[in-house]
Amino acid sequence: MLCPKRRLVVTGLHVFAGDDNDENQTKIQGNSSPVGDESLTDSLSVDHAHLIKAVLCNPVNRAILERLPALGLADVWLVSGAVFQTVWNVLTGRPPSYGVKDYDIFYFDNDTSFEAEDATIRRVAACMSDVCDCVDPRNQARVHLWYPDKFHAPYGPLRRTTEGIDRFLARVAQVGVQPTDDGYVVHAPHGLDDISTMTVRPNPCRNFRAEIYAAKAASWTTRWPELTILHAPEAEQA
Repeated sequence: MLCPKRRLVVTGLHVFAGDDNDENQTKIQGNSSPVGDESLTDSLSVDHAHLIKAVLCNPVNRAILERLPALGLADVWLVSGAVFQTVWNVLTGRPPSYGVKDYDIFYFDNDTSFEAEDATIRRVAACMSDVCDCVDPRNQARVHLWYPDKFHAPYGPLRRTTEGIDRFLARVAQVGVQPTDDGYVVHAPHGLDDISTMTVRPNPCRNFRAEIYAAKAASWTTRWPELTILHAPEAEQA
């Protein structure tokens, strides 16, 4: 299968109603004009349209979002750090890809075999080889098969990719962007305020582990010292 590698260009973004069956999603539509080089740092208020514009400032994100449809993965999203950490960089005037250690791609394939996921990992790596060697696709249909053993926390089966996004340990990480024929869908079950204010707070889900959350928060703080970190007791009172 060919993997297109032309440059993605999107500005003139505007928001219109998303899928009626998911109030946490908003669709973003763009025209074909090139992305401008103007700074977003001073004026960015993180609504869904500005989030997309910021995310596309990162050339790795641009390439991934352009190429995802050709890979033919079902219910596929670019998620978590690739999204919110890029926005943090735009907000703080850093290079857009600064501190982003990997680019997580979530998809949903009912074939939950290790072999099927491994084949997808290799196919995505080949498609993105000229862009980045840290693109990490994961089949959300099989997370429950390995998560409890790896993280020692309960993790029931998922029915769709967005349920995997909803189980990130920090609310700021609960964000995904999906390319569509005419723009993008943004999934953000708790909105974008924590991204905008650079606040890290726990997500009290069943698979929450305080020590893993604390380690992630500490790692992020070394790269973005502007962050406000809420520990579990603080978050319960907030």
